[in-house]
Amino acid sequence: MIYTITANPAIDYVLQMNKMDLGAVNRVPDAQLLAGGKGINVSQILNQLKVPNTALGFVGGEIGKILEKQLTAKHINDHFTRIADQTRINVKIKAGEETELNAAGPKITAAETASFFQELAAVTKGDVVIISGSLPASLAKDFYDEIIRRVQAAGADFAIDTTGQQLLDSLPLHPLVVKPNHHELADLFHTTFKDEADLIAHGQKLLALGAQHVLVSMAGAGAILITPDHVYRSLAPKGKVKNSVGAGDSMLAGFVGAFTHQQDPVEAFQYGLACGSATAFSEDIAERAAIDALLPDIQISTIQ
Repeated sequence: MIYTITANPAIDYVLQMNKMDLGAVNRVPDAQLLAGGKGINVSQILNQLKVPNTALGFVGGEIGKILEKQLTAKHINDHFTRIADQTRINVKIKAGEETELNAAGPKITAAETASFFQELAAVTKGDVVIISGSLPASLAKDFYDEIIRRVQAAGADFAIDTTGQQLLDSLPLHPLVVKPNHHELADLFHTTFKDEADLIAHGQKLLALGAQHVLVSMAGAGAILITPDHVYRSLAPKGKVKNSVGAGDSMLAGFVGAFTHQQDPVEAFQYGLACGSATAFSEDIAERAAIDALLPDIQISTIQ
């Protein structure tokens, strides 16, 4: 079983318009309410790949009820912890460029946090827990660290999609995979990359610090996978980018979902890039047909 964690989910209010004039009244021809959250995005892709998964996190208030209905409609198996405070609303404005207005999130009590950890206690040996997304300010800064401790005590693996010091702190605990993009990897080491070899050398530092696999996404330039044995490269498939939200989550889901099935990092890399690209080429999180259509276009080469 794969467990996805979305500590700070949201209802995304997505506004589609040709242009936006600041300081003026703007008419919005198309608006949607969508379940948002990095772990929820991961669960959607895992469902498309028919990989059993359970979504964990916090949900509350009337907005939380809307989110739960969306999860049900998407056939996401969730054991979210109910809280007294309101789930946040994020506003996504698509008017040529994408503008996001993300709220801070709800207040979560100590009792509600304890209820979450009761749900996490279902994790057993052989499971994988995928941790991704921001934390509400009310949660302790070591919330993810506590999740990892409990997951490892249960004999399970974890993957983490985070940046900065939090990513560095997770490496000695040997995450199954970390997935910085090339900008995040450069920022992590306070540098810029001279060339691809320089990027790979810094990715290998994450491996030396404890990561089992390092997946570096490079937007339209594709991605690099670094394993203990080899370095693999793949160009991104061709297509029109319609949506940047959830592409990275989809890549992570594709990698972990495929890896738990075959334990083959190269196949997992292929699925990761296909899932990430399919979401980028879709209006929302990709469906299976779009993923399958791209798989033959993913050509992976061994570069080290």
